[in-house]
Amino acid sequence: MKYTAAFILFASLAAAAPPQAAPATSAVTSLRSTYVLGPDDQIALRALDAPEISDKPVRVDMSGHIRMPMVGRIKASGLTVEQLETEIAARLAEYLKEPEVAVSIVEFRSQPVSIIGAVKNPGVHQLQGRKTLVEILSMAGGLSDDAGHSIKITRRHEWGPIPLKSAQDDPTGKFSLADVDLKAIMEARNPEENIIICPQDVISVPRADMIYVIGQVQRSGGFVLKERETISVLQALSLAGGLDRAASPQNARILRPAAGTAARDEIPVNVRKIMSGQLSDVPLKSEDILFIPDNLPKKAIARAAEAAIQIGTGVVIWRR
Repeated sequence: MKYTAAFILFASLAAAAPPQAAPATSAVTSLRSTYVLGPDDQIALRALDAPEISDKPVRVDMSGHIRMPMVGRIKASGLTVEQLETEIAARLAEYLKEPEVAVSIVEFRSQPVSIIGAVKNPGVHQLQGRKTLVEILSMAGGLSDDAGHSIKITRRHEWGPIPLKSAQDDPTGKFSLADVDLKAIMEARNPEENIIICPQDVISVPRADMIYVIGQVQRSGGFVLKERETISVLQALSLAGGLDRAASPQNARILRPAAGTAARDEIPVNVRKIMSGQLSDVPLKSEDILFIPDNLPKKAIARAAEAAIQIGTGVVIWRR
């Protein structure tokens, strides 16, 4: 049965806000005390009896400071919204009696996380507070159907080592690297692997190894291989539900990527004899296309094989 990995992993999560959008009202209280401001964030300030500084967006400069009338230059980087409000109120106390200050974040720009690979919306996303690995993947739209079986995380050492047993330093000593078992997260077997993500983390979801079965079979498409799994022609046919009545198994082809080119080599394979035990089963390699033609003349079979090369990577993907 076909299923979507992204659905299983993320169906229970609410849709994430756009990368630079201000958070929903329900999340504001949490962000005020958890989100740490940084360079390129944009804030807006509202202070009673101080219209000259109210409702005017101010961007945190690259040195981490903001500058406002009456307030002067303040170090905003490294402070939460609540802490910045306290600091601004202390400055305004020189001019106003018991000043009331409210700071809001207009744009989140200082805590980027790069999410690449087999996700629905790869790119750079902003943390907007404390986020776990699953929450960040959800912000990227969830996993693609062809996602692999592990997630790779790269973290700058200034944020400390990744808190996982698999973590190790890269050769330069500047980054911490770790792999996370995707299946363990999906099945909630190792909740400790759903770690808190830090700014500037790079999260990579590699594409899974796959084989394709197309043509006269019951269920054509791409089949995701399990980690370190090998598969044969008969096993692939079993995944595809077996042969269709119009199949010509003695004229089957394996279309295999040719090294260093975009072309594929055609390897004839007599599936009929393999099924009858007259020939040994044939192992398939990652990205192979097993093409089962119908009862057509040989020229038509050749043309159909050419068409199979074109459509082989555009088929339905099945996971087990």
